[in-house]
Amino acid sequence: MIRRQRLAAGVCALLAALTAGLAFPAGAAADETEQAAPKVELVLDVSGSMRARDIDGGTRMAAAKQAFNEVLDATPEEVELGIRTLGANYHGDDRRTGCKDTAQLYPVGPLDRTEAKTAVATLAPTGWTPIGPALLKAAGDLNGGDGTRRIVLISDGEDTCQPLDPCEVAREIAAKGIGLTIDTLGLVPDARTRDQLSCIADATGGTYTSVRHKEELSDRVGELVDRAADPVVTPVATEGAAECAKAPALKSGLYTDREEFGQQRWYKVDVNPGQELRASVSVADDRAVDPDYGVLLRAVTLHGREIVRGEAAGTGRTDAVSTGLRYPRPESDDDTAAAETVCLQVTNSFSAAAGVKTSPGLPLELTVDVVDGPSHAADVAAFGLGRGWWLLGALVLAGFVAGLLWGWLSRWRVAVWRTN
Repeated sequence: MIRRQRLAAGVCALLAALTAGLAFPAGAAADETEQAAPKVELVLDVSGSMRARDIDGGTRMAAAKQAFNEVLDATPEEVELGIRTLGANYHGDDRRTGCKDTAQLYPVGPLDRTEAKTAVATLAPTGWTPIGPALLKAAGDLNGGDGTRRIVLISDGEDTCQPLDPCEVAREIAAKGIGLTIDTLGLVPDARTRDQLSCIADATGGTYTSVRHKEELSDRVGELVDRAADPVVTPVATEGAAECAKAPALKSGLYTDREEFGQQRWYKVDVNPGQELRASVSVADDRAVDPDYGVLLRAVTLHGREIVRGEAAGTGRTDAVSTGLRYPRPESDDDTAAAETVCLQVTNSFSAAAGVKTSPGLPLELTVDVVDGPSHAADVAAFGLGRGWWLLGALVLAGFVAGLLWGWLSRWRVAVWRTN
């Protein structure tokens, strides 16, 4: 009877705690830091080729205007949106002047839909296609603040202002570590335009979409603007050192860096007794590289002794190669035991293809997580299952009992059938 009373009291207490958690969820959210407003700039190609009438019987410019109007109506209130054009103002034939033809049509900030739509309505296909200069200006328009920043580039042709290569511009923007993503959309693109727009998107972790219909354009631009409003974890820019002694000390979090071809970078993490270090790294090949490459992640002591390693290889069929490791530090009987400094070494074996620039380095993303370790070292070594062995044993036992019951029922039914 006493046990039943205690059990009932425990269940009531648990229900009361759950009810309190559901009734007052605002208390937990009160401590969350307010996120900066996400920023998006739509960069539209208004060059002369936008007069072509090959999108659902209308011009490319008309399709872009319709898409912009629909997107402006559906833009979330929390998104600060701006519009920049390229090739919209210069009517002449001077290439040097035409390659400077980029202007901010609507400044990045709280959206006035009527004003933005009026500005878009005045656009007419005009001049050149200075994609590289427009991306540089757009990055400046979005500079400042810690929120999500995204450029959506819409173009129907490749850049006409070489040698300022838009791919190199995108890599330089990504190398600044400001967390800016460039998504590209190609209107009825040819192979060269598709390759260039894909390269721009790949350099910043963005996406490329080929568009041939008005509805596709509206839907895709709307999706990208909505995506900017989704909460994301922005990597913290860091700079690894050439040796562990000079490496930056990292806490749990997501970090981004740049690593030259064949280079190694070092970082440091403090691990207390009873804690477990979990680390992973991804290196992206944002340009043409030779096949057969790899990434190595090592955890070593300050004296150079290797603790554990993770490695992965690729053959040119993926855009990134990733690996990870785990290091559980045993608990100590000494309550005053100091934290152990673990050095993380990231090495890659990429090599650039002929004629490809090697700078800036390849984008690197490092995840560090220091958590409370398992109770016993055997939990980690149990074929990766840890305490999941208990669940596996329970499932095996349940299967065995179920098999016995099914066999007994089957024999009973057969015996009844024979009797009748």
